[in-house]
Amino acid sequence: MQTKIVGVVIPIYNVEEYLRECLDSVINQTYINLEIILVNDGSTDENSLNIAKEYTLKDKRIT
Repeated sequence: MQTKIVGVVIPIYNVEEYLRECLDSVINQTYINLEIILVNDGSTDENSLNIAKEYTLKDKRIT
């Protein structure tokens, strides 16, 4: 039984090229009791923050 919540912290700093692949990998894990925390570390690229916002709407485990 999967009762423990595992926290996954993902720092975001100019990673728009890789962020979707990273988030897809985490949310598609077989262990579903995850809390996924995205931390914007002052990213200056154009889309990292937009991608993060998009995924927070897709999956309630992402904050």
